[in-house]
Amino acid sequence: MQGKIIKGIAGFYYVYSKGATYECKAKGIFRKNKQKPLVGDDVKFDVLNEEDKIGSIEEILERHSKLIRPAVANVDQALVVFAIKEPDPNLNLLDRFLIVMKQQNVPTVICFNKSDIASEEDFAEYKNIYEAAGYKVISTSAHCNEGIDEIKEVLSGKITTLAGPSGVGKSSIMNILNPSANMDTGEISRKIMRGKHTTRHSELIPISDDTYLMDTPGFSNIYLDNIEAEELKDFYSEFVKFEPYCKFAGCNHIGEKECGVRDAVADGELSEKRYDNYKLFFEEIKDRRKY
Repeated sequence: MQGKIIKGIAGFYYVYSKGATYECKAKGIFRKNKQKPLVGDDVKFDVLNEEDKIGSIEEILERHSKLIRPAVANVDQALVVFAIKEPDPNLNLLDRFLIVMKQQNVPTVICFNKSDIASEEDFAEYKNIYEAAGYKVISTSAHCNEGIDEIKEVLSGKITTLAGPSGVGKSSIMNILNPSANMDTGEISRKIMRGKHTTRHSELIPISDDTYLMDTPGFSNIYLDNIEAEELKDFYSEFVKFEPYCKFAGCNHIGEKECGVRDAVADGELSEKRYDNYKLFFEEIKDRRKY
């Protein structure tokens, strides 16, 4: 049979196929070839016990993408969730996430949740900032079930990694999209005797036959590894429009004279909040070189 790995814990892989989930082990040949199955992999597997849904993974099919953080295959996009209020969004953390996803060539959709306790002006500010940077921005209220249809439209037919800090309503959105998600994960947890489910492992939640959400652990910090300070500007697509007005080719938009990007910030044409984070990241990466 053919299916998709939706979870992997302690050498067991849970393969979703035709509405059922099979607990599988991978053949030893994978270890010998230094090939590890990943959540998101499409695989061929043999059913060893249909009643107990036990199987053995025989082949890992070709991947079209592979993320390092989180370790997952075949992801099409990311949906990052922040609250508009309670707590206020940490834009420094959001910008870090956007850079890391762009490093890995993963398109990102931004969702600001809890619109029921925020004003339209609050959302409009964030929408303007991030649409100018090239991102799709959605407003939702999981509490009032608003904006969910737009999320469903964005997710349809894709594997999406769902990310964001704790306390912003990720789980509430997940439960609306798939009310049986908690039940399914609870069943797997009991089966492997791990106790109550918490999001410590990457896990794919089937929304429909061709649509999956990958639930990832809540994050509180992201480090900008494997990127040089001089490359950082390439992760800010809104800078491109103003770079022709920089006096020097390769301008880093920090202290150079006659900088089109800095002028655009001063004139209100670029977000000062985004630019301030850019400067912080630039110095952080430069300081890292010293160690």
